[in-house]
Amino acid sequence: MPKTATSTATTTGGIRWNWDLGPAFPPADAACLLDLLLALRELGTLGKAAAATGISYRGAWGLLRRCEDTFGHNPVRKERGRGTQLSDFGEKLLALDQVARAALADVHAPWTQRLQDVLFPEHSHAPEHLRIAASHDLALADWIENGRHTGVDLFWRGSEEALAALVRGDCEVAGFHLPDDWPAEQATAWLGRWLKPRQYVCLPVMRRQHGLLTAPGNPLGIASLADVARLGLRLVNRQRGSGTRSMIDQLLAANRLDARDIPGYAHEEFTHDAVAATIAGGHADVGFGIEAAAARYDLGFVPLLRDRYCLALPAGLAHSPAITHLIRRFRGNTFRQRLRAMAGYEMLEDNEPVAWERLAAAE
Repeated sequence: MPKTATSTATTTGGIRWNWDLGPAFPPADAACLLDLLLALRELGTLGKAAAATGISYRGAWGLLRRCEDTFGHNPVRKERGRGTQLSDFGEKLLALDQVARAALADVHAPWTQRLQDVLFPEHSHAPEHLRIAASHDLALADWIENGRHTGVDLFWRGSEEALAALVRGDCEVAGFHLPDDWPAEQATAWLGRWLKPRQYVCLPVMRRQHGLLTAPGNPLGIASLADVARLGLRLVNRQRGSGTRSMIDQLLAANRLDARDIPGYAHEEFTHDAVAATIAGGHADVGFGIEAAAARYDLGFVPLLRDRYCLALPAGLAHSPAITHLIRRFRGNTFRQRLRAMAGYEMLEDNEPVAWERLAAAE
């Protein structure tokens, strides 16, 4: 029976899982294949992907050929002028891995923490290795995956799911985002659904540009969701519970549009990358997400609104060594340089933990 996989090592005393793809793909090879496909999507060339995965170029092609021979589908395709790209089959493999990993992380996280509390009770209240449930973000993903000494286990959730996981004790930090155009009353009411006053603090990290992702050059002249409905264009949506989905629904309401007026409204993806990849692959005409995702896939982009990306955590951990180190990393040059290199990002300088009530009230 397949078990969901990630090649990322868990902390000592945690739970590990891997895909079982049959005799042709032992769990270690299955994890290596998924790592290779993810690196290929991120880096754009097989040579760079192989190097990032720690295997030879020849070994990478061997994995891909074995996948095609075993399952009858090639996870990649070669395109003139674009090198090696993921095929629909390859994208589906990665999407399945991501969804399964997220689902099992919810199940396993409480038991992992309980085991940690038994094995290392002296660290149970001030963990050295943080678990972060976070709304998907390209800059954060890039920093965690490529930075050194970040000391976190990161798993993607929608903003609402991340905050719920924090309150349940499934993680120490939750990543979420607030639209800039929300009035203080709306932001306070929304955060108050999960966070009790004086028990949690928030750390503002960055501001991001959101908008419509279109085909390269925006050939249809799309300027709003109203245009999407008027032209009958295929939308690729974000999953329920994500902050981005909330933005989409509010834009629909502002334009007096019914979701039934938007073809593809029920087509959900779990990350900004997946939305962009769907449009780049010709499976949708338009999506909603951050500008950096459009730039990564050479798509058109129509700016609509900005948001603040923040981290929430228990007030008792605000000055713990792990959180202090995390804040120092955010203030460092590495993160700032990565942010400056990505389209549509702006560093928020007031990156000190504050009471969430103050954050919600800030303009």
